[in-house]
Amino acid sequence: MAKLQKETFICLDCEATGLNIEAEEIVEIAVVKFNFDEILDQYETLVDPCRIIPLESVAVHHITDEMVKGKPKIEHVLPKIFEMIGDYPIMGHNIAFDLTLIASSAKKRNIACPINMQNSIDTVRLARLYGESASNKLEDLRKHFNIPDEGAHRAMNDVVVNIKVFKYLSKDFKSKDDIMKRLREPILMKMMPLGKHKGKPFKELPIDYLHWAIHQDFDKDLLFSLQDEKRKRHKKKPFLDSCNPFADL
Repeated sequence: MAKLQKETFICLDCEATGLNIEAEEIVEIAVVKFNFDEILDQYETLVDPCRIIPLESVAVHHITDEMVKGKPKIEHVLPKIFEMIGDYPIMGHNIAFDLTLIASSAKKRNIACPINMQNSIDTVRLARLYGESASNKLEDLRKHFNIPDEGAHRAMNDVVVNIKVFKYLSKDFKSKDDIMKRLREPILMKMMPLGKHKGKPFKELPIDYLHWAIHQDFDKDLLFSLQDEKRKRHKKKPFLDSCNPFADL
């Protein structure tokens, strides 16, 4: 089994016209092939989405209609991206969004998408496993690990930071296969990451909210953590009832 430091990975990031994957288009993409010692290859480009970029999206990534005018269209970019990715594992922060966006872009244009079955590593989940950062946002992890700021929220800047964060988060693993094996299992989280109780430890969630949340379409880590909290409360309940002088009334 190859040592992690010598294995090759792909890190990629996309900027888009919005967050609704089926409806949106890519406006920038950055891809870096790397190992722990060096950058092996990299590619970045702005992409003409052939539509207006909404102002709320411009406010996030600062990519304007003028900037993408005359840039390559995605159908000319994807073959280059797929060739570069090859069969290497793809790493990114909330990587499912980027991979689904790329797959959607390819499908719209009847381009074969070879990365659909690719191994992927989400640094959001590695950050949950690490568990020592107050927030798992990429920018907050950058600050937590004292990684230099790469500037504005753009695709290549995010990739550079993401690679450095990945190196910190994977330091306890011996190989890529060790990472993949661990990520196949759910991760027990410490705090509610979203909603009106965002930032609260699971043990502080109101019981009615806990019952509601368990039945929502959350990711497997969050559902596993909610179910774990429910099991803990269920175990405590008989003891608490036995101490209640009014339990049999």
